[in-house]
Amino acid sequence: MLEITISLILFLFPLAYSPGPGNMFFAANGARFGFNATIPALAGYHIATWVLTLAIGLGFIWFANELPKFLNIIKYLGSAYVFYLAWALFSAGIMKEKTQARHVGFVDGIFLLLLNPKAYLIITLVFTQLTKPSENSQVAMIIIITTIFTINNLIAFLLWTYVGDRLAAIFRQDKKARQLNILFGIMLAAVAIWMLFN
Repeated sequence: MLEITISLILFLFPLAYSPGPGNMFFAANGARFGFNATIPALAGYHIATWVLTLAIGLGFIWFANELPKFLNIIKYLGSAYVFYLAWALFSAGIMKEKTQARHVGFVDGIFLLLLNPKAYLIITLVFTQLTKPSENSQVAMIIIITTIFTINNLIAFLLWTYVGDRLAAIFRQDKKARQLNILFGIMLAAVAIWMLFN
């Protein structure tokens, strides 16, 4: 158990903590709305992460074979969804002062995970590296890996959200809210483009 935990954390560290669609999304929303307001989306994302990781773990051999075709679909859908979220932030910044950017919520977190191609790649890599075909029936081990994976990812996203919250504290004045909306709308649009071409 300890060996699996250490191996998994070491394997995931550069993947979970480096910039990617999920981290940038939560950093942007932490900066715009604050740490606490982003918690529902974090909860949605990581409940979906646990369920999806378990599902892939239980059938990872089949899923790994189907992954290339599946990721093509996810790439376009995910990019379109993040563009939509980027436009929601950006347009709130260019409209009249009283217009507020839409808070992301629990369902947004779920959709972001389901439409994030990087998540599917990392999850599949985890099971390819840490389990053997003969172990595929060992449900307890898959549940342990799923839980460690989800908790590690949650910690990474909490850190990104907190950093976004702290760095952008100065922009929370009303007169600067529009600039912040535009800045993070552009950031999310860049994430959408990254998703589309990677």
